[in-house]
Amino acid sequence: MADLTSDFLGISSPNPFWLASAPPTDKEYNVRRAFEAGWGGVVWKTLGSEGPPVVNVNGPRYGAIYGADRRLLGLNNIELITDRPLETNLEEIARVKADYPDRAIIVSLMVPCEEQAWKDILPRVSETGADGIELNFGCPHGMSERGMGAAVGQVPEYIEMVTRWCKQYYDKPVIVKLTPNITDVRKPAQAAKNGGADAVSLINTINSITSVNLDLMCPEPTIDGKGSHGGYCGPAVKPIAMNMVAEIARDPETDDLPISGIGGITNWRDAAEFMSLGCGNVQVCTAAMTYGFKIVEEMCSGLSQWMDEKGYDNVSDFVGRAVPNVTDWKYLNLNYIAKAKIDQDECIKCGRCYAVCEDTSHQAISMGEGRVFEVIDEECVACNLCVDVCPVENCISMVEMAAGSIDPRTGKVVQDDYANWTTHPNNPGAVAAE
Repeated sequence: MADLTSDFLGISSPNPFWLASAPPTDKEYNVRRAFEAGWGGVVWKTLGSEGPPVVNVNGPRYGAIYGADRRLLGLNNIELITDRPLETNLEEIARVKADYPDRAIIVSLMVPCEEQAWKDILPRVSETGADGIELNFGCPHGMSERGMGAAVGQVPEYIEMVTRWCKQYYDKPVIVKLTPNITDVRKPAQAAKNGGADAVSLINTINSITSVNLDLMCPEPTIDGKGSHGGYCGPAVKPIAMNMVAEIARDPETDDLPISGIGGITNWRDAAEFMSLGCGNVQVCTAAMTYGFKIVEEMCSGLSQWMDEKGYDNVSDFVGRAVPNVTDWKYLNLNYIAKAKIDQDECIKCGRCYAVCEDTSHQAISMGEGRVFEVIDEECVACNLCVDVCPVENCISMVEMAAGSIDPRTGKVVQDDYANWTTHPNNPGAVAAE
């Protein structure tokens, strides 16, 4: 059996699946249930400094985007950091850590961007015995209006400054949680590293309005006739998150910076994809809020079985394996050729591939008698749209063909060898020269 034990920043946990800082980790009861279900660690919901109490809305806090089968694709939340007393949270963290010494407990923090505020809270967190802290520089709503969260995460100089304070006053790992609401995520990551961060985690939620109530003419969730932007998470944000992770993992300035991956991780395959792009572990939120804590059982069993099949003994064996294959577009092989192939035995003759190719692409699929659909190789550019819209898995596939080259007359890649165009018989100039 594959060994799922995770060693992230020297913090050991029985598996790489942690719960992200969010409602599921807001109190002792939840975290104990999570550990009993099998989660390797948690990032405790963000704590703030003592002072004016945090007051959440007493109406709907979540909005949703659904697929056709009402499967939850994205969740928008307008909830703030914990509204429970700081001392209560610290006492609960200490008790849980004492009872589960083999599980990772990271404390998420968000206090004003003032050195004294951080200097005051860090010793109190240290006394709990927690394994490290995560600096919440990502929350895009509510707290950002108070100069915290994403308001810090969007300014690299602030990230570096606060990280330095934390490394000065705290002697355990410091993870910086990055906001996706920025043009180039590499800059905040570099700032975190320059400030001494032990790792970064990403992504936090994406600024969003998920829907509008057309009767009330108000964004949802609606609070007494008004709505606000919130943080978007769930399966829909996974592609955005993976790209940002990869950008950091392949940047020469941060390629040695450990990463904790967050963003739409719903099953073991999602986790493996994030880890292949450089994440030492992953954090999960929306999936747990959708299906409950026991989904970690499938995550662990699925990852273990896949690792056995691939011959990976430890999770570290495949962390970052995909990073060398992430490149800029200009380095892609333009002489590579593939063509779509339709498996007639699997085809249900729905015609979706024909309709989209005929209307919106390259007119590369023909419809014959009896609604038999065939690919016209000469017109197919392997765009993959037919594969993406086909309702039957593996009915249409892309088949690699012999390498081609670019026809300088048309700019298209062809299988005929035009590499030596100056002497090629199809070159009118070359023929005339003869």
